[in-house]
Formats: sequence, C-alpha cells, structure tokens
Amino acid sequence: MSGVRNERCAEDGMSTVRRRGFLRGAAAGVGAAMAAGTLTGGAMAGDAASSDAGSTDTPPPAAGFHGAHQSGILTPPRRATAMVSFDVTAEDRRELTELLRTLTDRARFLATGGTPPPLGITAPPSDSGVLGPQVPAGDLTVTAGVGSSLFDARFGLTSLKPLRLGAMPTFPDDDLDPAWCHGDLSLQLSASSPDVVLHALRDIARHTRGGMQVRWRLDGFTSPPRPSGTPRNHLGFKDGTANPDTSRAAEADRLLWVGAGAEPVWATGGTYQVVRLIRTLVEFWDRVSITEQERMIGRSRDSGAPLDGSAEFDAPRYARDPQGDVIPLDSHIRLANPRSPQTEGQRILRRGYNYDRGMDINGNLDMGLIFCCYQQDPVRQFEAVQRRLAGEPLADYTTPFGGGYFFVLPGVRDRTDWLGRGLLLA
Repeated sequence: MSGVRNERCAEDGMSTVRRRGFLRGAAAGVGAAMAAGTLTGGAMAGDAASSDAGSTDTPPPAAGFHGAHQSGILTPPRRATAMVSFDVTAEDRRELTELLRTLTDRARFLATGGTPPPLGITAPPSDSGVLGPQVPAGDLTVTAGVGSSLFDARFGLTSLKPLRLGAMPTFPDDDLDPAWCHGDLSLQLSASSPDVVLHALRDIARHTRGGMQVRWRLDGFTSPPRPSGTPRNHLGFKDGTANPDTSRAAEADRLLWVGAGAEPVWATGGTYQVVRLIRTLVEFWDRVSITEQERMIGRSRDSGAPLDGSAEFDAPRYARDPQGDVIPLDSHIRLANPRSPQTEGQRILRRGYNYDRGMDINGNLDMGLIFCCYQQDPVRQFEAVQRRLAGEPLADYTTPFGGGYFFVLPGVRDRTDWLGRGLLLA
C-alpha cells in the first residue's frame, strides 16, 4: 500500500510541476512575444458551384489572423494539415483561461510570423529552429474548436454549451475506435508545407504543456490539381467540387455562421465542425471497374463532371433522369446533395485531406481521408446528409473509424482579444 501511495504522490507531484511549468511558460511566452515586437499583423467524394473548390499550384494568399471568424475556415485548403484533438488537463477555470490566452498568443505569432526572441545563453532556445531563424508570415492557419466534454462540471461552463454540440454519434457504416474519437479541444494546423505544420504543433505543445495533452492526431495533405480544378482523393476522384459559395456573405450566414439568438451570445460568429477519419480500402477499390466506380460516385473520374455533364462544375440534371439511368439513385453525389428545395438548407462546407499511415498489422495499405466540414447546425445539415448516405454502395470501400464534433470558437478581433474570451468571461 505504501508503494501505491508513494507512486500516487509522485504522479501528483509531476502533475503539479507540469501545471506550474505551463503557467510559467504561458507568462514567458506572452512576454517574449511582446518584447520581440516582430509580429507583422462520412463520405469520400462528397457533393457538398464553389469559389474555393480546391488548391492550385499558386500558393494561397495569406490569411489574416484577426477577424470576426477564424481564418482557417474559409481559406482554401493548404497542402499540409494536422488535425489534433486534445484533453484539457488544466485544473480550474483560471488555468483554462491561461491556456486559451497562451494558445491565442502562440497562434497569432505562428500565423503572422516574425523572429523568435533570444532568451539568453543558458536558456533553451525559444524556437525549435526547424524553419530557420524566421517564422514565415502568413503561411499557417490555426483553427481552434471546443468539444462537448469541455462543458462538464470541471470549469463551470455547463450552462454555456452550444445547443447542438454533443459527442459524435455512431452512424450505421461506422467502426469507431474510442481512442480516435472526441476531445475537449480541437486544433487544425494548415500550411503550404509539412515542416510549417509540425513546427507549429511543437511550438503549441511546448507552450501549453501542463494545460492540455494530445488525445489523437492525424496528419494529412492535399494533392496538386491533376490536371486542373479540384484536388483528388485516394479514390482518384475530385473531392469537394460542389461546395456552397461561402464567399457570399448571405450564403455563409445562412449555412455556416452561428448568429445571435439561436445560440448562447458568446457563440456568435462561430460554427460547428465535424471531423471524420475515414479509411479507404484502396486495394479493393483498385480492383473495381472504372464504370462501376463512376456509377458509385456519380461523376467521371477523369474530368470530375457529373455523368450527365461534360465539365467538372456542371450541375447534374436529376429532373431529366428520374429513374437514375444515367446517375444512379444510390450514387454518392445524388444521395449527398439531391439538389432539391427541401435539402438546399442542408449543404455543408467540406474540407477534405488525404492521409497515409503506411500499413496495418496485416500488411494492408492504411490510407484514407480526414473529412472536415463546417455548418451552422450539425443535426440539420451533416446528420441529414449522413442519414441519406447510410448503406450507399461506396460504404463497402470506406470505414469511418474516428473523429468528433467540435464548436469552432468565434474569431480573435484584435490584439486585446483571445480565443474563448466570450465563453470564459460570460
């Protein structure tokens, strides 16, 4: 028994050291950034016409950090991403506040760029150095969300929980692994190259140690358009062709942003994020005829056009094909987006990233999709789409194994603001 007590005491002592280290690191990180003064400012081929349908060979424009909404939501997908879920280890509301303030300070610096400050000869370097002496400006977006578990009894936030935020349910075709599901906080780090993403992850982990720890993480990428248009997923099909045009403010307000009155006041300007980790059984898919593949998806693999069209962004004409002779009734695009007045309000902003984890224990290729989508209401939008997709032919070649529901916090409006300020000070 004494050995068990000693072991527990040791663990408690280490936990205290980690928390104190986090709080000291938070204060040091904020001070160093200010002193430096160098900041410059379920479905695989979803039919979710789009102004940001995919990446191009030209680097995407820099996304400003400050604004009413977090910039990573509307920014076109970058080449590399890390989707990371965290468990919060902060002990009380004060420590949670320090965590979110620290996260904001690091995200601001990493997204806007600058020179990491020297901390002295005897101190560890303030930066890992993997990007060289300068953090590039405008190459990174950081998108932060909160899971339903953050609103338990630990921090006194239960009454402030967004109305539609809950644990992601298990859908009929899922094979969910609890180790790859849910979380208190979500972070998506996206940039033009993997080293920028990994640098940001290391920096944030360093400065928040003791306040949160990784629950699960999956790295992804988008491919260059081949030969043009929207990038392709591991099935060989273009992914995200029919996103809504959220560059139009009215469309974004209708489908994406949470507005005043519908949710707690602090949530205004946020949006719901659904993350689905979907394995693709590529070795089986690659043995299917191209005709069958295209009928399962509803599009031409080469051009991305619907089977009744000739170009990628042609709208399918379902009214001319009521029996599904050209585009089958159970094809993915027809189920995901029937293009009817009744389903128009169910559209989602889809963001897909490929992943490759090598092999599984049986020697099979372990590849798939990090599916991420944003919407005003996950029940009205994502879940309605997911119910229609249940049992689709494509489900024989995909296995959703993880992910979660998160509420993406409103944006950081200026240098005095921080992520979650409205929530923690409500």
